[in-house]
Amino acid sequence: SPAAALGQLIFHDQSLSASGRMSCATCHDPSMGHASPFTTPVALGGINLDQPGLRNPPAIRYLKFNGAFKFDVDGTPMGGFFWDGRVNSLAEQAKGPLLSAAEMANTNVADVIAKLQSASYANQFKSVFGADIFNNPAAAFDRMAYALERYQIEDTDFAPFSSKFDAVNAGKASFTEQEIKGLAWFNRTDKGNCAACHPSTKPDNAPAALFTDFTYDSLGVPRNPNIAANANVSFFDKGLCGPVRLDLSSRADLCGAFKVPSLRNVALRKRFFHNGQFGSLQDVVTFYVTRDTSPSVWYPLDLLGNPLVYNDLPLAEKTNVNVTEGPYNRLLGQAPALTTQEISELIAFLRTLS
Repeated sequence: SPAAALGQLIFHDQSLSASGRMSCATCHDPSMGHASPFTTPVALGGINLDQPGLRNPPAIRYLKFNGAFKFDVDGTPMGGFFWDGRVNSLAEQAKGPLLSAAEMANTNVADVIAKLQSASYANQFKSVFGADIFNNPAAAFDRMAYALERYQIEDTDFAPFSSKFDAVNAGKASFTEQEIKGLAWFNRTDKGNCAACHPSTKPDNAPAALFTDFTYDSLGVPRNPNIAANANVSFFDKGLCGPVRLDLSSRADLCGAFKVPSLRNVALRKRFFHNGQFGSLQDVVTFYVTRDTSPSVWYPLDLLGNPLVYNDLPLAEKTNVNVTEGPYNRLLGQAPALTTQEISELIAFLRTLS
């Protein structure tokens, strides 16, 4: 549509940032499955591109199948956008980075629209949204966000369903023996149990599996010392209950829970989890299955040599970490749910999702 075509131009326009060097595509690179291209855990933005963010920029493909934040009938939080689900639409999500001091760093809405008014496609924007649209910066900002939303909904690049996994389902390709085994470990509840949060089956609202259920989980991911905010030992990024999202700050039971991302294109990513703690799928999958069987591998040790488990949460909220579902339901010294070979096979399957 005309609005979506504008959205494409806006998405790639670096002039809309205070630095003049950052666009939406900077942190959501199409060649990376619209995920972060950076090897650092967070991106650097701001006027001089030297301001660190708090979280790893999330992948934004397949989000048109996501919905507004809500609590399911059983109280399970689901939906919403960003790692903490704090906004309810792609349009609202699009507004955030434009005004974030650590991202595109515009001072206010008027600042954004002044840049938009100087863009090469300003007349195109006026032809779609009205000749006097720039006279009302708030309205223009809303239309700008709407255009970005339409681009992400309409352009098939954001939901191509073009992986080997899809080709196999369409009868146009075949898995290798290693990939078949990996899919089994992915689905089996006594093995990887990945499908518990990343279903490999088609949901009602999409043409194929999305590999996320858009819920939230507290995984006890180790604290990342390479995030600037974590230099303050009393600071904790607790996801649903703060510090960015404020409306659930009283829900201590939700602290530490972050959005379950889609695993489509996961093998293309440079960093993993909300805090970018890991840089390889090998580390990610191994962490999942050995987090509690070999915690000293992942967490720092205290003076007595004991691992400081779940060290990115305050003591009182460590009880929120998922220890009941496989593969997290194992204890110190027990055999992990996957062997080294099975981890390799599972990763082989994950690579078919690119």
